[in-house]
Amino acid sequence: MKLGKYSIGVGDRFAHQGKAQLKAIMRANEKGLNISPVWNKSNREHIYVGTEPADTRNEADEAVKALGFTGTYFVDADHINLNTVAKYVAVSDFFTLDVASFIGKGSSKEEVDSFVTSCEKYLGQLQIPGMDEPLHVTKELLHEIAGKFLAATQHASDIYAYLKKEKGEGNFITEVSMDEVESPQTPIEMLFILKMLADKGVPAQTIAPKFTGRFNKGVDYVGNLDQFAKEFEEDVLVIDFSVKEFGLPEELKLSVHSGSDKFSIYPIMAEVIRKYDKGLHLKTAGTTWLEEVIGLAVAGGEGLELAKKIYENSYNRKEELCAPYADVIDIDGSKLPSVEEVNGWSSEKFANTLRHIPGHADYNSNFRQLIHVAYKVAAEMGSEYTELLIKYADIIGSCVEDNIYERHLKRLFAI
Repeated sequence: MKLGKYSIGVGDRFAHQGKAQLKAIMRANEKGLNISPVWNKSNREHIYVGTEPADTRNEADEAVKALGFTGTYFVDADHINLNTVAKYVAVSDFFTLDVASFIGKGSSKEEVDSFVTSCEKYLGQLQIPGMDEPLHVTKELLHEIAGKFLAATQHASDIYAYLKKEKGEGNFITEVSMDEVESPQTPIEMLFILKMLADKGVPAQTIAPKFTGRFNKGVDYVGNLDQFAKEFEEDVLVIDFSVKEFGLPEELKLSVHSGSDKFSIYPIMAEVIRKYDKGLHLKTAGTTWLEEVIGLAVAGGEGLELAKKIYENSYNRKEELCAPYADVIDIDGSKLPSVEEVNGWSSEKFANTLRHIPGHADYNSNFRQLIHVAYKVAAEMGSEYTELLIKYADIIGSCVEDNIYERHLKRLFAI
């Protein structure tokens, strides 16, 4: 099983927007692209919403059938580990192996020494084709990288071995994720992480590193664009070298997690993948949930009232809702509108405050980030929320489709 050159991870908290998401991708593919949709949902999201992995599979299959989509598509067991993977085996064919929590955990001296010895041919000035400057590889650096990442790559190997036994070799896509950590992985670290994965027999088709800068949920990238551009390009070159040098799958490509709404880096990524004719996987995740709230606000009446109710509950439970996402949000509480103020808003004002249109006078990134992490509030509303998703399906679906196509795919693939 192979992942296509271009793929997009479309998260859907409540499993109602599969067709709208797929319509956006099909519009892009009509322009000559071949983007594979990957419906992803994490264990935490299933727990909060009260769904099961089979619900995601059903949503994907039903959308594909309804729209007559003939391309490849996948269902991602997102951010799983050995403790959570079992219930996804039957319905998923894409597995994001989250090994971030194992970074920095100790490995034995024998394991570290063995890895360093295996890298002796790379000591000194290592020239990666395409890079302006060679990588400076020392034994000290290799010991440091091994001490930091060997345990993480071993955990990836353990999960992969389990999946291989349960599903059979070649019957699923493997992604390795290291993005939810404080420190970014440098291109030289990426090189030797990939060697570790190859040594351990993990045929990763995508790898999700932590990049320099802030990748906060649902808002634009915050960081040095020049530094990101250099890092992203060097990672692409390192992957190309690693595929040839270590025998990793030729499909191996970068995966950008929390990639939704990173508008300022889309042109950079587009230029690099076009320059080297490389693939990309982008996770848009929770923007669909945000578009549901926007759609309810646009619908007016009871839809707008429910959107305001979601905000009121979110505002009053801010600490609780933000805690699990502390590393990927930056909310200035002083810039959040009061509940009383929001209760007086029109449909247009609420939607414009939440919708991510850079430069719009009403847009408030703090408001947007709070709603982003507040899907638990809507989940607790049960049918009160989902019945309105059905009632206003056309309005909401239009918001979801336009968001993915107009704001994401058009920018990312220059269409």
